[in-house]
Formats: sequence, C-alpha cells, structure tokens
Amino acid sequence: MQHNEKLVEALSDLVKINNDRIEGYQKAIEQTEEVDLRALFQRMADESKTYTEQLNAELTQGGDNIERNTTIYGRLYRTWMDIKATFTGKSRYAILAACEYGEDAAQRTYEDALRSDISMPYSVRELIANQKSALKSSHDTIKTYRDLEKAVNGQ
Repeated sequence: MQHNEKLVEALSDLVKINNDRIEGYQKAIEQTEEVDLRALFQRMADESKTYTEQLNAELTQGGDNIERNTTIYGRLYRTWMDIKATFTGKSRYAILAACEYGEDAAQRTYEDALRSDISMPYSVRELIANQKSALKSSHDTIKTYRDLEKAVNGQ
C-alpha cells in the first residue's frame, strides 16, 4: 500500500529521532566508565535500533526509501553534550540529565505523530503507540536514575 506524503514524513521523523537516540546513547556510553550506566545506555540504543528497523520496514512496504539520517537538532544536542562535559565533567548526574532531555524529545516526536491528523492504517498507528509507550517507560527509568543521583549527591 502506498503511503501518503505526510505519513512518510512522520515515519521518517520517528526514524530520525530514534537515530538521534542511538547516537546520543553511544555518546553517553563514551562519557562514562560506570558499568551500570553503560549497560542501561546500550539497552536504550538497542531498543531504538529495533524501532528504526520496524519503522523502516513500514516505509519500504509503502514503497518508500529507508531513512538513515538524524535530525539537525540531535546533532546540535550531541555537540552541546560534548561541550557541557568539557566544563562540568562527566558526572553521572550530568550524563543522566542529558539523556532525559533526549528522551523528552523522543516523547514529543511520537506524541506529534499520534496527535496529527495524518491518515494512517491502524497497524501503523498501533506500532507508533506501542513504541511510544515503551519509550515512555525508558524515559521514566532514566528520570528515576537521574532523580536518585540528585538525591544521593545533592546535584
């Protein structure tokens, strides 16, 4: 089934935000030596790799090209993470706070896709809703880690 232009754009945006998420977590892995955070961040990156595969499969089923790009905002944000780490150090709290910011962006992108008036098959809407729900759980995990770090170390 051929997708309409707005649906292709929405699916591409979701792939891009997941690509941002993958690169952001890879950056976070590079910035910490802490085993628990590295494992958590790898799990989050792997989650988004799965989502990009699912979304790209939907794009190709509609006769469209696979999306491999990231957003300009994601690239700017990762650069900002590098600069911030230079000045604030690579503290556990700072890394988690940066990751939460990225999780917030993912939630907004998914919310925009679901709230739009774009015509989409039920299966696509369900896929997007399921991914959003799982990403919300990941967001909450990152937020819990960040809040715990703030409580323990008074950040």
